[in-house]
Amino acid sequence: MADRAWFERRSTALCAGTVVAALASLVPAVAQAPAAARGHAPHPHVQRHAGGPDPATTAARASSATPVVPDPGEAAVLGREHALAHAQRRRAEAGAGGYPQAKRTSGLAALALSQRKTNTALPAARFGRFTEFFPSPDFGVHTALLPTGKVLLFSFERVEVDPTKETGPTDRIGRTNAGRAYLWDPSLGTGARAFRKAEPPTVLMPDGLNAPRPAPFFCAGHAYLPNGMVGVFGGNTGGKGGSGARLSFVFDPWTETWFRNQDMAVGRWYPSVVTGADGRQIIMSGQSERGTGTPTPVVERFPALRHPVPWHPYDIPVGLAPERLRVDAPFRNDYPHLFSLRDGMVYGLGRDADQQWLFDPVRETRTDLPRRPADFRGYGSAVPLPAGLRGPDSVLVLGGDPRDPNTYRLSGGRWTTQEPRAFGRTQDDTLILPDGTLLTVNGALDTRNYGYGPFNPKADLKYRQIELRDARGRWRLGPAQRLPRGYHSNALVLPDGRVMVTGDELQQIANDPDIRDGMDGSIELYEPPYLHQGGRRPALDRVPADELGYGKDFEVASSTAAAVTRAVLLAPTTVTHAVNTSQRHLELAVTARPTAGKTKAGGTKAANTKAANTKATGLLGLRTPPSAADAPPGYYLLFLLDGKGVPSTGKWVKLGGR
Repeated sequence: MADRAWFERRSTALCAGTVVAALASLVPAVAQAPAAARGHAPHPHVQRHAGGPDPATTAARASSATPVVPDPGEAAVLGREHALAHAQRRRAEAGAGGYPQAKRTSGLAALALSQRKTNTALPAARFGRFTEFFPSPDFGVHTALLPTGKVLLFSFERVEVDPTKETGPTDRIGRTNAGRAYLWDPSLGTGARAFRKAEPPTVLMPDGLNAPRPAPFFCAGHAYLPNGMVGVFGGNTGGKGGSGARLSFVFDPWTETWFRNQDMAVGRWYPSVVTGADGRQIIMSGQSERGTGTPTPVVERFPALRHPVPWHPYDIPVGLAPERLRVDAPFRNDYPHLFSLRDGMVYGLGRDADQQWLFDPVRETRTDLPRRPADFRGYGSAVPLPAGLRGPDSVLVLGGDPRDPNTYRLSGGRWTTQEPRAFGRTQDDTLILPDGTLLTVNGALDTRNYGYGPFNPKADLKYRQIELRDARGRWRLGPAQRLPRGYHSNALVLPDGRVMVTGDELQQIANDPDIRDGMDGSIELYEPPYLHQGGRRPALDRVPADELGYGKDFEVASSTAAAVTRAVLLAPTTVTHAVNTSQRHLELAVTARPTAGKTKAGGTKAANTKAANTKATGLLGLRTPPSAADAPPGYYLLFLLDGKGVPSTGKWVKLGGR
């Protein structure tokens, strides 16, 4: 009994309150993934070049072949698999893999020094600046800004501490292929207390082991529902070079809880999801249960039409079913860009130049769009361009090819080549800022390659530099972020106008200041130029608490209303793998200003009274977008801007009231 008690205490110490998962697997190597169908790009997790497995990947797997043996005593008490997880963790914490802590620490110090040298000569008023860099408990492979102001980060439990080896759990099966999630509350600062675990549901996966574990939603797709919840679809069953899971969840930001829904019709790993004008989510692509090289053409909708759209915070989707659409989406490669534009159609822009399609989600049809200029593109970004008072009617495609710095615009069914960036990069994230500027952060030469070969953390400095695109479409290269961040990197705009940058577990592992402390990831914050213009920022003091209908007038309070020249809505971002289907930027018509306080001769009494009240109270009259096609229902950040383009801190409004 004494031995059993000792093992149970040891088990508790190893398991409870940590974020470090079991590392390295004893599971025999799975069968090779089915050969990719002709035209499929090699998947980054299993094959780096068309000629066969990447040499670095092969060498890394060979070097990690020494088996991990569980402690016999632990195995007798806890079971072999649980004891194995403990043995794997102990090996990792001892620095297995030949990548010592000193190398991580010196690498991070060198990056900080090169960042400082690069950025010193760049004035913040023109280029912005990076400010804080701090540890995070999660890798941030998936991120979402929530209407509570918190940020959801989710990915997978750590399975490797050597960044020169594959750091994702693609071919892991059983308990070591597990998901995890955290919430970061920016209002609590940047320390450990600002993070809280948001444990995913425990699931059993059809992998033959019947081992319960937190849902492995690594490389799922996600988008927002009108009630502010995040729908998350797919994940990794494990093995076969990455096999799709049928999982379907929502994360409820109001209770900070995950809820499971009925499984999808097919498994999906690397799917894309977009919210349409009706508030329902369209799900496309993703590698199927058969493994890498088998992307599914099946299109699904969530929730099914027989279920109402979740509208209010208390409308929690639990056990709801998706439904299969009559139309298919035969993308040869995963994670296509999907956008719901102001005509109500869903634009599916594949990574292959000849796979550009227009989907009608009501009629369930697909129409060909013109072939995109240039050739196949890997993971790169795409942005629905701001279009003033209306929703977007064009998309800018950029990144995904390190040889091509050009950007390409789809508008009116026609492609045009736009102003290039400074150089080509893949794995980049491009955001729309409150002032309408585009910001590119992150990037690499290729997947797990930062300019010095695959699985080499050393990075070309240029991939750490941001780029800004002004209202004329001109790009300028700016300051460098601390870490190189390529594959699995992410970024989003915070309500205060700063930009959060995170992700890329390879670089986070390579530059972890303490590989044993349970803070696996890192976050850095960028302040755009508009936060360095001097003077006072516009104030947004109050916004309506009620839902706002389309084409409706409403009022906001501002103690600096006289200085406000613009009002905009910015949709929040949920992003992974450079796929960001949610972001959107719309101008709002200003219908009444404080300077309009004088009565007008011949004006109606009601109009004169409204104008007088506006002047007296610092109220601004605004008008919402005309339709749900312009701005799908849900939560948006409202910003007020002055003549310099400086935004207020954003406040949340709910659009699309019923």
